[in-house]
Amino acid sequence: MTAPLLIRNKNYRLLLGAGTLSNLGDGLVLLALPWLATLMSQNPVAIGAVAAASRLPWLLFAVPAGVVIDNAEHNRLIAKADLVRAIIALAILMLAVNQPAEGAVWVLAGLAFVLGSAEVLRDNAAQTMLPSIVDSKDLEAANGQLWSSEQLTNQFIGPPLAGVLIAAGIGIPFGVDAALLVLSAGLIWMISLAPRTRRKTRFRKALMEGIAFMRSDSLLLRLAVVLGVANFIATATITIQVLFAQDVLAMSAYAYGLVLSVAALGAVTGSLLAPKLVVLFGTQRCLYLSIATWGIGYESIGLSHSGLVMSAALFFVMAAAMLWNVITVSWRQRRIPPALLGRVNSIYRFFGWGSMPFGAMAGGLLVSVLEQELGREIALRATFICAGAACAVLLAYALAKLRLE
Repeated sequence: MTAPLLIRNKNYRLLLGAGTLSNLGDGLVLLALPWLATLMSQNPVAIGAVAAASRLPWLLFAVPAGVVIDNAEHNRLIAKADLVRAIIALAILMLAVNQPAEGAVWVLAGLAFVLGSAEVLRDNAAQTMLPSIVDSKDLEAANGQLWSSEQLTNQFIGPPLAGVLIAAGIGIPFGVDAALLVLSAGLIWMISLAPRTRRKTRFRKALMEGIAFMRSDSLLLRLAVVLGVANFIATATITIQVLFAQDVLAMSAYAYGLVLSVAALGAVTGSLLAPKLVVLFGTQRCLYLSIATWGIGYESIGLSHSGLVMSAALFFVMAAAMLWNVITVSWRQRRIPPALLGRVNSIYRFFGWGSMPFGAMAGGLLVSVLEQELGREIALRATFICAGAACAVLLAYALAKLRLE
């Protein structure tokens, strides 16, 4: 009997351990950052700007980041990115403890932008490095475990812990995040990789090679577009989700953290079950099931009057999201040549994640416009209702254009 991947692969253990630490810190920031923004301002546009700033680097830097990744030692690059994020977390800590005025929300947005910029390098490099650490046959298992660990710490443990820490001081979650990122960098630095053959290619030429491959693969491009629309929708809802919890469901920070933990439990469940579901139902059906579940979940939240309903809906939305991720990430890691993986993966995520800042701003603007005529509660609910309808359109496109098998 073959030993489990986690036991027989030291480099994978280090990668998983580092990811667990950094994602726990991200989970603290996931709740603490928008909560800090709401303490500075109740303007949904300003709060949306903070969320957009953290995702804007995926639009601006994802493509050039791929060239950097393909010409760097992946573990060293990841470690340096984590150290930069630790410094920014400490800067946010200093901002939080100095009793910031409302105008400081724009400073917070600037720090969130730098934090997101380092994350672009970190996340893309980690995905690019994985195929050099584990065998191709182990990719689904490795991706499933990595996504499970991420969601367990990022959503299940981090947010409620942040709720407890916020009660003691709004800056504390950011200090803990900084410490966790330093530890993560140390583990990543210990990963031992075989020397990579790297060509000294000019930046523009290397970039065009990645773009040419992406343009030549129409299925990969369509998949990226679908992900981009899905992430636009998701970010629009996530941006105003904290306001929905506060203003419609009257939740405390701790209660909202528990809702996010239930969502994370769904993500962990989806990550672990994904390989089995693919075998049972096939890749194609699982992709369609993911999109349909998102739409039903968003509609349910928009119509809900209970934190329990919101929790259950997010459980299934996140389970479906992780099913999608495990399938598509493993598929990409096999499909894209290793020498181009960093560049093409980054271009893919430019399309898939570059839409997120627009989604964040769209969510805030939609609420701001609708509440003038319909009131705050209906405006908040309308965002989720519109998201569900958009997922129905996305499913129709996927049924017509996506054929991975």
